Amino acid sequence: MGIIIKSDREIAVMRQAGRIVATILKALAKQVRPGMKTKELDAIAAKELERLGAKPSFKGYQGFPANLCVSVNDEIVHGIPGERVLREGDIISLDLGAIFNGFQGDAAITVGVGEISLPARQLLETTEGALNAGIAAAYPKAKLGDISAAIQNHAESRGYSVVREYTGHGIGQEMHEEPQIPNFGLPGTGPVLKKGMTLAIEPMVNAGDWHTRLSDNHWTVFTADGSLSAHFEHTIAITDGEPEVLTIA
Repeated sequence: MGIIIKSDREIAVMRQAGRIVATILKALAKQVRPGMKTKELDAIAAKELERLGAKPSFKGYQGFPANLCVSVNDEIVHGIPGERVLREGDIISLDLGAIFNGFQGDAAITVGVGEISLPARQLLETTEGALNAGIAAAYPKAKLGDISAAIQNHAESRGYSVVREYTGHGIGQEMHEEPQIPNFGLPGTGPVLKKGMTLAIEPMVNAGDWHTRLSDNHWTVFTADGSLSAHFEHTIAITDGEPEVLTIA
């Protein structure tokens, strides 16, 4: 399947799905505290999805067992919420997808648990900045590689590495559509960005090396060297001018 161009009506529905995701992530961030179990966050997400009239994108997707991906410290993505207890100084990535009226929204944030170290704060700031740099490059007639290069340049110029095995993606009626959006690449390469394209841009940035390892549960992805990792994501739409962020409350 090629890249799907969305109509204004379809983007309007995705805007609603995105608002639901953003609202729930904001609520979850306020609940994060030392001493809570990660499964408590999943329970909150499930309750809020139902309250807002949406379905979880992740639960059951290729067998994933939860509504929410919860990744702590050296876990990059796809962490499964469970009995793990959060501790003061941890960083925690929350990745949520919602289906509303047949269309998807997808976003992620990384937050601190209580007081976190200066290096951890700088990692979070850099990763969110890389996301913003990628979004800022998403203009019509630009190339997909311009997004990738902007993310990579922002992170690497500050001494961090970008994960290469996992990427952003097109999104719409399906969670993962064409194209894949690497967090590294060359400007001026790849497909031309066109109005109506909807993309999930999601830099995953490591404090150490970019290599990863997969957990025995075949879901959770760790940094290979045990360094901290952060993850930020927005769903956007390409417009006639500035990109529109759909996952805002």
